[in-house]
Amino acid sequence: MKVIVVGAGPGGMMAAIRAAEAGAEVTLLEKMRRPGRKMRITGKGRCNITNAADMDTIIKNIHGNGRFLYSVLHAFDNRDVMDFFEAAGVSLKVERGNRVFPQSDKAEDAVEAMLQRLRELGVTLETDCTVRDILLEGGHAAGVRTADGRIFPAERVILATGGASYPATGSTGDGYRMAEAVGHTVTPVLPSLVPLETEETWVKDVQGLALRNVRVRLLADGKREEELFGEMLFTHFGVTGPIVLSLSRRAAMLLAKGSLVELEINLKPALTPEQLDARIQRDFQKYQRKNLKNAMTDLLPQRLIPIVLDAAYLDEDKSVHQVTAEERRRIRDALQGLMLTITRTRPIAEAIVTAGGVSVKEINPKTMESKKVPGLYFVGEVVDVDAYTGGYNLQAAFSMGAAAGTWCAREERNTPNDK
Repeated sequence: MKVIVVGAGPGGMMAAIRAAEAGAEVTLLEKMRRPGRKMRITGKGRCNITNAADMDTIIKNIHGNGRFLYSVLHAFDNRDVMDFFEAAGVSLKVERGNRVFPQSDKAEDAVEAMLQRLRELGVTLETDCTVRDILLEGGHAAGVRTADGRIFPAERVILATGGASYPATGSTGDGYRMAEAVGHTVTPVLPSLVPLETEETWVKDVQGLALRNVRVRLLADGKREEELFGEMLFTHFGVTGPIVLSLSRRAAMLLAKGSLVELEINLKPALTPEQLDARIQRDFQKYQRKNLKNAMTDLLPQRLIPIVLDAAYLDEDKSVHQVTAEERRRIRDALQGLMLTITRTRPIAEAIVTAGGVSVKEINPKTMESKKVPGLYFVGEVVDVDAYTGGYNLQAAFSMGAAAGTWCAREERNTPNDK
C-alpha cells in the first residue's frame, strides 16, 4: 500500500508512523526545510503534548467539534500518546491543569523522537516540498502533484497541512484550497486562541499588567455568551492571557456576525457585591484622610486605580470622607464589571490555532477518511476541530493521525461512508 502524507506536523508524523507500522510504504512531504516547525514552538517551546485528564474532560475542552473525535480519541487516547513518547525515550511530567510536558522542557526532544521513529520505520521524508494538488483517478485519491511539477502516485493520501495560523511554520491554508478543489466544504476559517483588540485606549496605560483570579464574561449585544475564571494580561492593543485566548474563538465568530462584542471583567469575583461594599468601607475608614487614588492601593494595582475610578465617574483626587454611598456603589460596580469593547481579533497569523476547516460532516469519524473521495484522509488543524490550550489540540492531532494512519494502510476497503 503506497501512502502519501502531506505535512510533517504532529498529526502528519503520527499518521506516517502508524501507516508504516501497519506495513504501508509511506512518503511524508513537508513544505518547510525542517519538519515539526509548529510543534517545536508549542507550549512556549516546551511542547504540551497532551493532557492527563479523563476523556470526558478532554472532549469538553475541544470546543470546536470535540464530539466528532469521540471514536479516534478512544482508539488512541492520552495514555497512548504518553506511552508512545516514553517508549521513544522522552520522559514526561504532569504539571498544573494536568498538562503533560517532556521532563526536559524541550519541544525539540518530542519532535526528534517522532523523526527517529520515522527513520526506524523507513518512511521517506522529503522537505522543501510544496504540494499543490491532490490527484484523483476514477473519483479516488491517486497521489499528489508538487509545486515543481513532480507527481507522487499513491493509493492513499493523508492531508495534514495544518491551518492558517503561524504561517512562518508552513501553515498557510494550502489544505483548505486542495480540499475544496476535490469537492469538500470548508467552513469559515477564523483565528482561535488569539489576543483581542479593544476600542478603549486606556489598555496602553496598563500594558504588561497581569491579573490573576479574575472572572471575564464575554457579551454579545449585551447578552452573556461565555465566562471564564483565571489569568489575563493587558497589552498595548488590548488583552491576552489564558482566559482571553480561550474566549477568543467565540469572540471571533460573534465579530464575524456583526455583533457588539464586549468583555466584562470582574476584578473581585470571590466577593459578593455586599461583601465588596463592606471591604471598600473598611479601606475608606483606614485611609479616611486620603484621596481616592491613594485609598484604593489595597484593592487594586496602582496603575488600574485611575481606570476604575474613571469607569465609576469619580475624580481620583476626591477626598475619601466626601464619597457618598451612591459613589461607593459605582466603585463597587466598576470593580466587578470593568468593561472593554472588542473591535477585532489579532490577525490569524498570530493565532495559536485555526477555527473552521474541512467540514466534519464529510469525514468518517472513525477512520478520518473522506466521505466524498475514497482514499483521501484528513488530519489535524485542516479539519474543523479546535480546542482550548492545555495539550488538547496536540492530543486531537495525534488521535486523528493515528486513526488515519492505521486505517489507510489496510488493503481492504474500510467502509469509508459508515456513520
